[in-house]
Amino acid sequence: MIRSLLIANRGEIACRIIRTARRLGVRTVAVYSDADAKALHVREADDAFHIGPSPARESYLVGEKILAAARATGAEAIHPGYGFLSENAGFAQTVIDARLVWVGPKPSSIRAMGLKDAAKKLMDAAGVPTTPGYLGEDQSPERLHAEADAIGYPVLIKAVAGGGGKGMRRVNASAEFQDMLQSCKREAAASFGDDRVLIEKYILRPRHIEVQVFGDSHGNVVHLFERDCSLQRRHQKVIEEAPAPGMDEATRAAVCGAAVKAAQAVDYVGAGTIEFIADASEGLKPDRIWFMEMNTRLQVEHPVTEEITGQDLVEWQLRVASGEPLPLRQDDLAIRGWAMEARLYAEDPTHEFLPSTGRLDHFVLGGRMRADTGVEEGDQISPYYDPMIAKLIATGGSREEAIDRLVATLEQVEVWPVKTNAAFLARAAADPDFRAGEVDTAFIPSKIDSLVPDSAPPEGVWALAANAMLASDFGGRFETLDPWTALQGFRANADADLRVSLRHGHDTRSIVAAEQEPEGVATAHGDTMLVFSEGQAFAFTLPGSGGGAGGGGASDGTLLSPMPGRVIAVDVRQGDRVAKGQKLLTLEAMKMEHSLLAPFNGQVSELNATAGEQVTEGTLLVRIEKAED
Repeated sequence: MIRSLLIANRGEIACRIIRTARRLGVRTVAVYSDADAKALHVREADDAFHIGPSPARESYLVGEKILAAARATGAEAIHPGYGFLSENAGFAQTVIDARLVWVGPKPSSIRAMGLKDAAKKLMDAAGVPTTPGYLGEDQSPERLHAEADAIGYPVLIKAVAGGGGKGMRRVNASAEFQDMLQSCKREAAASFGDDRVLIEKYILRPRHIEVQVFGDSHGNVVHLFERDCSLQRRHQKVIEEAPAPGMDEATRAAVCGAAVKAAQAVDYVGAGTIEFIADASEGLKPDRIWFMEMNTRLQVEHPVTEEITGQDLVEWQLRVASGEPLPLRQDDLAIRGWAMEARLYAEDPTHEFLPSTGRLDHFVLGGRMRADTGVEEGDQISPYYDPMIAKLIATGGSREEAIDRLVATLEQVEVWPVKTNAAFLARAAADPDFRAGEVDTAFIPSKIDSLVPDSAPPEGVWALAANAMLASDFGGRFETLDPWTALQGFRANADADLRVSLRHGHDTRSIVAAEQEPEGVATAHGDTMLVFSEGQAFAFTLPGSGGGAGGGGASDGTLLSPMPGRVIAVDVRQGDRVAKGQKLLTLEAMKMEHSLLAPFNGQVSELNATAGEQVTEGTLLVRIEKAED
């Protein structure tokens, strides 16, 4: 067994690997950038090594710095986690050439599956079914457009070197192809350094089914069953589950058998995932599932597979990398129960899912569940990396039981002042169609209006805030009924004839204390009363105090940068006439592109943005002067 392990990653996956390594008696080494100097994975590792500035391209993506850290700390092996350098065949070979153990597949396997076009050709040759599309060398916009027209719309443009939802665009009509192509190529170049794309037929009722595979250096390959990752937003997975709903044994045997065949075709060693797209218009069928791509690494959603099989996949990785055979044979593996994972992101669904950064002043994850996270209360959510805060994993003897536990867990999330998507996730998991197993990749886009919660507090939340303030003699401004001062987890219940004025954002109300105990949890934070209800956080202050939350926006035509980021495209000039909803510029932050749109018809009266410019949160970018009706 490996004795010392450097983890070339950060956040929750680094903490996850440390947990297993510690159980196996393996010494761990963390690496960290400036932004992560006090991060949880640094605190939990046995040793830590600084590798450079905050941007990933200057730290976590620099292979030479990772190798230097391994040499300096005496690490014997390198685990890349996922993302960053995990699927970089050149880096994997460099690690091996340095006589270190690479906890991952052979560089040749990474190369074979790393380019989507080459991988699909390889799978065709191996007898693995693939979707129709264009994989040609001619990358001219004219040829790509012609091929998309020939395939028939809708089509999907995918970065050849892509992954993680980056460099993907659905095109519904020929007229929008070129704009989508340029956006896709730009994102692909920024994310992977390679702007080549392929074109695939877009399946109208698609399910995203993937199979966990594992190989060892003794020629053994097994699968650990399937996962369903159909709930996605902008091609990013949101909720994953195992096994897949509606999967019969014949279809399971077909798709898992194809996955093993795919892994064998590239002499695969280690953990990998074969991703398939299924046409679910008539349910899951063995002949209606096609190979999409292979992820030659551990997946973000691997915990659901661990929960239904009872296996630790990181332990499997370390044992296989140490030269041991697979811990179990195929016949030894079985599905037990159901598991679901929700990705808790630092983002604000009520404001177009914009990333949210800052200090986690209040951070509580409740419920009966497994939580894989890389942060604790008091830690910072940085603008430099992926916005995932935690993975919340719920299990049950049945799918219904797992859903109930997941919803309850999400509704008990308490995070402040960073915004999260907990309420959005809870609504998705509680949706009747999701409960019925009626899922496909259009589920979230088709239901987005009902899944995104209102940013305004419901009546019960106002009442709970009023009760809590009255009962606590908040700020010494009331004649207290009871000398309560400890409000953590407090559920208030005050007399009905008492009244208090409260402010939330720009909204001020005079609230009568509720007779019935409202749902939710209240806690004081400085001059602010926080109420957590159904996964959302609401902040209340007294009129005239310096607190307050919410509000702002572009209602007056002033568009500020909603986050630190880089301006990657400016689509207007000063003096231009613009229509409501027209794209003004595009920001890149936390590995995603975000478009700023005109709030109404008008004219660009001020423009302070230049392509390539770095901007801070709150920077005035564009001012629109409203057109007279």
